[in-house]
Amino acid sequence: MRRLRYHVAASLDGYIAGPDGEFDWIPRDPDIDFGALFNEFDTFLMGRKTYEIVVASGMSFPWAETYVFSRTLKQRDHPKVKIVADQPEELIEGLKSKRGKDIWLFGGGDLFRSLAEVKLVDSVEIAIVPVLLGGGLPLLPPPANRIPLAFEKQALFEKSGIVWLTYRVKS
Repeated sequence: MRRLRYHVAASLDGYIAGPDGEFDWIPRDPDIDFGALFNEFDTFLMGRKTYEIVVASGMSFPWAETYVFSRTLKQRDHPKVKIVADQPEELIEGLKSKRGKDIWLFGGGDLFRSLAEVKLVDSVEIAIVPVLLGGGLPLLPPPANRIPLAFEKQALFEKSGIVWLTYRVKS
């Protein structure tokens, strides 16, 4: 069965983006193999705000199915992605039961919180960046329920100081 993995970079003080959604504080580390990482996934899920940042930055994932969770965006205006307005649980359970690679919950603290609350997130994988932002978009926005995690592995990237932590969400 495919897993839904919340894979995200976060500052040491727990923010996944600056106050305006900026992510210029995330360094490029030559030892992180992004090609191999992206190859683990064939489906991306993101909230509207993350999607707008992705589009503005010129990123795209043409090899993967991309679902954007939004009640305001219209499908006809975004033909390269699938807009999801209702029943995310049904969609994600269907995606998980299909054959394929894992599913990347690509940013979006609000989306993470809502999917974790209904027990759809299988792992939390955080690349802790050695910077204190002092404000911004939190990893888990309040109000949120406690999410128990079980440690799986860690990696240290010495050139950038990034510590990559992987946890399984306890059921």
